[in-house]
Amino acid sequence: MYRRPLQSAVRQLLNASASRAVLGKAIEQGACQSRALVVCRITANAGVPNHSQCRALHSTRELRTVKETPQTTDEEVGAFTKLIEAMGFTGPLKYNKWKIKIAALRMYTCCVERINYDEFFEKCSLPDTLNSWFLVAQLHVWMCLVRMRQEGRAGKYMCRYIVHSMWEDVEQRSKIMGIDAIQRKESMKVMTETFYAALFGYDEGILSDDCVLAAALWRNMFNRQCEDPRQLELMVEYVRKQMQFIDALDGEDLLLTGEVKWRPMVEENAQSILKVPTPTYNDAGL
Repeated sequence: MYRRPLQSAVRQLLNASASRAVLGKAIEQGACQSRALVVCRITANAGVPNHSQCRALHSTRELRTVKETPQTTDEEVGAFTKLIEAMGFTGPLKYNKWKIKIAALRMYTCCVERINYDEFFEKCSLPDTLNSWFLVAQLHVWMCLVRMRQEGRAGKYMCRYIVHSMWEDVEQRSKIMGIDAIQRKESMKVMTETFYAALFGYDEGILSDDCVLAAALWRNMFNRQCEDPRQLELMVEYVRKQMQFIDALDGEDLLLTGEVKWRPMVEENAQSILKVPTPTYNDAGL
């Protein structure tokens, strides 16, 4: 008996609040449309040509994405290729797989043989150990991986063999140094964790500002033991100019040859990184 008046009162209150909300939205939309009409009338009276139609204002909270460097899109693959790649195999690629493997080994060799490690140890105050050598090598391997991941499926296939060549080289060097099997296994496990953690840190740094890149270098390459900010500044500049130089190289040449020439750590004319030497050809096109 006493519930019906209470229920009717609650219904009236809910209907009133709903109507107020609808009225508020209608008033807001009407205000936006009136502003747009006023702007259109002002521009028309002022003689300003208005090529766009008068319409209601649109507001959004969606954030704009950062403008990225255009990359090569992956080539279209068939259903059979997608199936075998989902099973863990590699389908047919743009170039011969053996040529890509040889180019991957050659690119890793460029990361090892064409780097002056003594200069890195001196400029960055790193001890002359196997671990320091690995930290410098993995930095250059990461830069090659970043470049080759832009070359579609063939580039990703090449990245796998660059990393494979690196681990084989690290194991052979540890054997030559006389490290026993148990300690070598533990060291390889630590290096593996360090390598993949460094990949995430360097990726974040190259996509961010110099402060984030310097923090990644301080954590991974310097092992949190750098007290001279000039060393961090030197390495940030080194990574930036190397990435800019490698990014300008032709992707097909890298997939077939794997040849990478690194910029010197310290150079007088740093603006020379903007100009990549192009191959010269004779009249016969050779």
